[in-house]
Amino acid sequence: MDITGGLGELTAQVIPPSRPIPTLADDVRELLLDSPRSLPPKYLYDEAGSDLFDQICRTKEYYVTRTEDALLTEVVGNVAATVRPATVFEFGSGMSRKTPQIIDACCQVGPLATYAAFDISPDALRAGGEGLRQSHPEMSVQLFVGDYTAGLDALPVPEGPRLFLFLGGTIGNFTEPEGIRFLRDLAAKMEPGDFLLMGADRIKDRQVLHDAYNDSEGLTAAFNQNVLRVLNARLGADFEPEAFRHDAVYSEQNAQIEMRLVAMQPQTVTFGILDEQIRFARGESILTEVSRKFSRDSLERLVRSAGFKLRRHYTTDDEYFSLVLAEIGNFDERL
Repeated sequence: MDITGGLGELTAQVIPPSRPIPTLADDVRELLLDSPRSLPPKYLYDEAGSDLFDQICRTKEYYVTRTEDALLTEVVGNVAATVRPATVFEFGSGMSRKTPQIIDACCQVGPLATYAAFDISPDALRAGGEGLRQSHPEMSVQLFVGDYTAGLDALPVPEGPRLFLFLGGTIGNFTEPEGIRFLRDLAAKMEPGDFLLMGADRIKDRQVLHDAYNDSEGLTAAFNQNVLRVLNARLGADFEPEAFRHDAVYSEQNAQIEMRLVAMQPQTVTFGILDEQIRFARGESILTEVSRKFSRDSLERLVRSAGFKLRRHYTTDDEYFSLVLAEIGNFDERL
């Protein structure tokens, strides 16, 4: 059950998927056993991976977090005054580090009854929710754990008007069809008067992008290699993470960072639970994540293609990052 503001332990309600989603074993059989090899990026974010990503966000090279934070600081008052929400609902909230300034701005323009968050990590949800409950004891806190890419039919949504948040540039981890599907799922939960505030990383200098995903402390490399430990722990595999090097390059053709693990020597990996083996040639790779970067036009086209009407497009002076404020539109407005 979910527990709102007040005394007692803060727990998260598990949200069942609206459509079938592959298990890790399914994804390994479908995507990893045959070339080209890949894994969905969600498996990067176990407890250790989430902690490493939190450290990455504080590195000097990873501009995304601090750039979005600065832009939020600049525009959050305007967003709050436009929406005047009774509920703030955040997808992919993690530990809700960016949320306090949004909550504070909304509280300044009217009473905010509820903060709700939906994330795949229950530990991160509880940590972020507890901090917000302590700073805003008058506000109900509701936590939902699950995979938001698996549909939102079973997700209860507190009363509106609502401001939905999808920050951090996470939309870039979806392919275009996946992004449109998620945004359409969200649009189906929204009503007139509700708004979406979404962050998206922009196309920029190739070296800046390269450095952001190849930090000098080696944290992104450790984050990437950690997915092999996830496979070892959950499927009885015998990967040696250090036998794979981290590789992240920017594809100008696809306007995205492509993150891989590359075998440094020939090797055979056994999956005990699956009774399967993979033979890696030297130089063979596993695609573990893509991070799409947007132009102004491609971002606005994505928003409209999902059935939204753009209200505001905020961007930094250097156009490194964008925040778009959108409301549900008519289906005939889609591109």
